[in-house]
Order: sequence, then C-alpha cells, then structure tokens
Amino acid sequence: MASKVVLSNNTHSNWMKDPGLRRLNLGIGFMLSASATAGYCASMINGLLVLPEFTNFLHGLDTNGKGLIIAAVSLGSFSAFIPASYIADNLGRKICVLIGSSLVIIASIIQVATQNHWIFFGARVLAGIGVGISQTAAPLLITESTHPRQRQAFTGLYNALWFIGSITSATISFAGLAILGSWSWKLPCLTQVFYPVLQLIGLCLVPESPRWLVSRGRKEEGMAILARYHANGDKNDELVQDEFYQICKSIEAESDKSCRQWSSFFANRSNMHRLAICVLLGFMQEWSGNGVVSYYLAPILESVGIYHASHQAAINISLQVWNLMFAVGGAMAAERYGRRKLWLIATTLMLIYLSAATAMSGLFQELHVLEAGIAVVPMLFLFCAAYDMAYMPLFIAYPAEILPFQLRAKGLAITLTTDSMACFFNQYINPVAFAAIHWKYFTVYLGCLIIFLATIYLLFPETKGLSLEEVARIFEKEKTYQVETPTSHVSQELVIFPKKSSTSS
Repeated sequence: MASKVVLSNNTHSNWMKDPGLRRLNLGIGFMLSASATAGYCASMINGLLVLPEFTNFLHGLDTNGKGLIIAAVSLGSFSAFIPASYIADNLGRKICVLIGSSLVIIASIIQVATQNHWIFFGARVLAGIGVGISQTAAPLLITESTHPRQRQAFTGLYNALWFIGSITSATISFAGLAILGSWSWKLPCLTQVFYPVLQLIGLCLVPESPRWLVSRGRKEEGMAILARYHANGDKNDELVQDEFYQICKSIEAESDKSCRQWSSFFANRSNMHRLAICVLLGFMQEWSGNGVVSYYLAPILESVGIYHASHQAAINISLQVWNLMFAVGGAMAAERYGRRKLWLIATTLMLIYLSAATAMSGLFQELHVLEAGIAVVPMLFLFCAAYDMAYMPLFIAYPAEILPFQLRAKGLAITLTTDSMACFFNQYINPVAFAAIHWKYFTVYLGCLIIFLATIYLLFPETKGLSLEEVARIFEKEKTYQVETPTSHVSQELVIFPKKSSTSS
C-alpha cells in the first residue's frame, strides 16, 4: 500500500490561471493531435472508397492491388514503430515527433499531386511511417513532460482522441460527395495535413522531455524545464525537487548500457512482467471484439436485417460520436478510480454485452426473430462504450507508465507493433470468418475476453496516484534497482498542494 506524501507546489490550483501550466498544457494539447492524425489516416480510405471519382481513380487495379492500397497505412506504421524507438531515445522526443508529422504532410501533398496508383500507394505507406514515428514519440513526450497532477488525464486522453481524427475524416469524405471531379477525393487527402500541422505548432510550445535531457547528461536543462513549467521558475519548489531527485536516481540506476538493450526485457522477472503486458495490450486492443465491430459494421448490420445504406451510415456516425464520448469519459475515470479497476470493469461489461449480442444474432438468424436482430444494435453500442472506457484511453497510457525510462520507447514500440500485426490479421481473417460462420464468429471473441479478464486480474497492477519512478517500484519484486526519495523509502502516492498565490504572470 502506497503511503501518501504531501508536497507543496508553486502553481495555481486552476491551471488556466497559472502561466507555466498554461503554456505547458497548451503545447501538450497540440501534441494530442498525433492521435487524431492516426485516426484520420486510418479511417480516410473508408470514406474514399464510397466516392465515385476515387473508384474511377482505382480503375484497372485488381483485388490484390486495391487491398494493398487499403492496407498501406497499416503497413507503413508497422515498419516504423521499432526504428522510431531508436530515434526517440537517441535524438529526442521532439525531433521524433517533428520527423513523423513532417512525413505525413509530405505524403498528403504527394497523394493530391499524383495520378498514378502506385505512387499513391507509396505516399500512403509514407503517411503510415509518419504516423508510426509520431505515435511512438508523442505519448512519451506527453507522459514525461506533463505536470504530475495532470499526467493521468492527459495520457488517458491521448488515445481517446483517435476518434476526433476518425470523425473528421468521415465528415470531410462525406462532403466530397458534393464536389465534382477528382477534388472530391483529393480534398480529404489534402485535409490530412491539418492535425500534423497542429503537432508542429505544439512543438514550438512544449519543452523537451526533462527525463530524456537528464538521460543525456543535460541535468541543468532538465531541472530548468521542471522548474519553469511545474513551479513557475522556482527551483527550490518541493515538488520540483522531489521530481528531479527521483528522475536522476532512476536514470542513474539504469545508466548501464545493458539496461537499454532489447535483451533487458528478459534480464529479470520484473521486466518480463512488463514485456508480457506490452505484448498482451497489443492483442487485447484488436482481439477483444472491437475489430469485427469497427471494420465490418455494415455486414453485421445486414446480418441482423438493417440493409438501407442511409440507416447504416447514420448508425456508423452515431457510433463514432458515442465512442468519443465514452473514451474521454474513460480517461477522466482512470484518473479518479484507477487503471486496474477500470480494466476489470470494462472487460466484464464487454463480455456481458457481447454475449447478449451473440445470443440476439443467433435468435435472428436461426429463428428469424426480428426484435432480436434489432436488439443487436444497442448491445453493440453498449459493448463499444465499455471498450472505450478502458481500452482506448489506457492502450497508450498504461505501457507508458509501467515501463522504466530506458525501456519506455522500446516497450511502447512493442505494444504498437503487436497491435499493428493483430489489426492486419483481423482485416484479412474477419470478413472470411464472418461470411462463413456468421454470428457464431462472436464466440471466438467471447473466449478471448475471458482470457483477457483473467490476465488483467493476475498481471495488471494499479498505478493510480504514483509518479513514473514510483510505478517502477511496483514491478521490482526482485531488487534490480532501488530508487530512494528525500521523503521516504517506500512507494508513495503524491498529494500535491498548489499555492493559490501563484497567479502572477
């Protein structure tokens, strides 16, 4: 049980009235657009495929060629995650985000300018590479730079805002129906630059990760950033002093080059525990049942008697807005109630709702009970709400928290790569399996959810209220290294008291 340690902090309780936090949070807010970029790029092809002019553009391609263009962004992202971890560790979090967002902007311009299928394919792969690089570094920059009392909210919001990009993409593509000529599909491609440009603006405001600076021997710069943004320039602030002490001690303990290598994941039981969670999260994100709902909503609706295109479109848009609301709500709930509890509650609810949807689908298809078919839709909405509460906000936030600094970029890259592999597999297997066995295919995901529920209960620790360095101690059942703080030798849950007088600019 973590003891509570009270630290005073030279900030205002309302961050809007605090100059340091105001600038920091504005920059982090722009950094959140990296997730929206991923949502936009991943969803854009779905909107383009319903545009007649884009269908004409793809004329002449066989099924395999079209499949490659559809999967191009996933292919690019998959190839980028591991290299991006090296860029983030060696050149810095900000440089990594800069490279990723710039590549997406370049790819968008190429997509608009080209009339060649394979150049378009290459541009989409390039966009995927840019998304993968940004996705690896932006969460690290947010997690390592944000103020301790706001870290859990921001890291939870990060992946939740994927739906902002998805909704924007769907809206722009829908607007393309009213545009004549090739600009009906080129407009969504050009608008792809919007969220990467926001990332570039954010890079002008957000500081480099103080933890990365300390790891490169630039302790004075790291301390200056902590003081400026976490205490309005007060280097003697209690919170800043505690943060800096923990960061330095933790990174010194990991200074051995062996701690930075991939083999470190197998060096001791605690790191293998972390690695297991990172890999599991990648599979959980795609194999909990959301994949078949997200990518094949139309055939699911048709299988329960909802055939009209306008009805399907209305349900799809409503579902995306629904997803966004619950994902944001889940990010806030994780800060208040804790990660482990949210994982367990959400997975249990998903199991209940998917079981109900499976039963209703079976009744409709086997016994032709119309009411049962209609009931599948609200069950899917409830399933997605449960998924959004934990799996969306915690997918990025949780691995970023549980990993020690030297393995944080590599571990997040493992999670994202595993997710990309699982997603790619889903995109090919789901339509075949769903066409073959229909509603019975849901039982596969029910089995996965049971396994995930047991895994979460056994392997996922609680991280609520702890600093990044304190979270590391949860896993150190073997004494691989020990980080002491000026105030205590045990795990601490920090209680931060802002000074209300810190309102001057």
